[in-house]
Amino acid sequence: MTELCDLTATRLLAGYATRAFSPVEVARAVLERIERTEPVVGAHVRVDAESALAQAAESERRWLRGEPAGLVDGVPVSVKDLLLLRGGPTLRGSHTVDAGDPAAWQEDAPAVARLREHGAVFTGKTTTPEFGWKGVTDSPRHGVTVNPYDPRRTAGGSSGGSAAAVAVGAGPLSLGTDGGGSVRIPGSFCGIFALKPTYGRVPLYPASPFGTLAHVGPMARDARDAALMMDVITGPDWRDWSQSDRVPADFAAGLYRGTEAVAGLRVAYSASFGGRVAVEPRVAAAVRRAVDLLSSLGAQVEEAEPPLAEDPVEAFHTLWFSGVARVVQPLGPERLELLEPALREVAEQGGAYSALDYLTAVDVRMALGREMGRFHETYDLLVTPTMPGTAFEAGAEVPKGSGHARWTGWTPFSYPFNLTQQPAATVPCGLDGDGLPIGVQLVGARHTDGLVLRAAHALYEAGVADEVPPPAAG
Repeated sequence: MTELCDLTATRLLAGYATRAFSPVEVARAVLERIERTEPVVGAHVRVDAESALAQAAESERRWLRGEPAGLVDGVPVSVKDLLLLRGGPTLRGSHTVDAGDPAAWQEDAPAVARLREHGAVFTGKTTTPEFGWKGVTDSPRHGVTVNPYDPRRTAGGSSGGSAAAVAVGAGPLSLGTDGGGSVRIPGSFCGIFALKPTYGRVPLYPASPFGTLAHVGPMARDARDAALMMDVITGPDWRDWSQSDRVPADFAAGLYRGTEAVAGLRVAYSASFGGRVAVEPRVAAAVRRAVDLLSSLGAQVEEAEPPLAEDPVEAFHTLWFSGVARVVQPLGPERLELLEPALREVAEQGGAYSALDYLTAVDVRMALGREMGRFHETYDLLVTPTMPGTAFEAGAEVPKGSGHARWTGWTPFSYPFNLTQQPAATVPCGLDGDGLPIGVQLVGARHTDGLVLRAAHALYEAGVADEVPPPAAG
């Protein structure tokens, strides 16, 4: 029998409606799973069992009255520790952040506020590298988050705690952030679904120091749960003046289109960005099978390369490292010494860029955005590997012996679409020879989040995901 903490949010809600089980029973199961798995994976910064059980009891009373508060009433949710969750500090993985007076931490981030309004049960905060600066999850303050499929490997990052939590059954939903791949990288490494929405689709406050590279997105067991979460977290919030669309969308309803789900979609498949990226053979084979599955479902698949013959990494570095420099700018010499040494290096590099350097990077970004817009005049979706390989050793920024200087060296399929602000999702599509998850990435034109979710859901329905639970889930 499937344990309660292994059910999707959609199945939990159905069970609440029929009184097959209650939010309190589910919360207890999830908290027990966290207690068992946390010493192995290290996915959480803080777990608030007392508060979670109190929220679950309130939800149970609402369901017994037949008056659920919203779309996720009683569903356990965790929140990446870069986003405000009232009732506790947001430490951002750094010793430079002062937990301070509890009265100072009484505001929710916009997406968190929407989830609270819809009755979510918050289990706690998940790990992040210091200020979310890199593609793996380890920090001076909270140590290393490991992969649920192999504790010797990384969970990825920077939303690695959220990905690991969802993978082991520590709640079916988690809220992550993505500035260069930060929901998709750990989503791929940990075998879960993750979506980076179109920039501005999900409101964000406080504004990220990484500017319009930073997105907030759902991390979940499958695309159906993510669509449900999107219906909640895309609600308007006046604190984000850059929110792109205040008109509600019904993402969950958009999934159910039967044979029309992907039939006729024009899909471009790029295996390696024109040979520029070295992809591990087992990853390439798994992604190819996912592409063939889309074709069997009626999509018109064509091998085609996006306008990425030249790697935009230097432009990304200019924008990203400048953001890091802005993060640490208020810190005095003593607090700077508390930072991870690699983060200090990146901050120094970012602080050396001029305004003209920054604007030149913006020009590169705008040109790439225009070219991708033109590309999507021909193709509805672009499909690539999410990652060129599977999870490598834990505690390292780059794979041993790779020759890469920074995390962007091994994430060539992710950060370009933060530059262009497009929706991009990772869908698990199998395991490699070591039993490590592989992800396929679906990229849509700006504002086609619903299309990306629909195609991902069709892949799930067709059996693309290898339903092998991680050993850490026990």
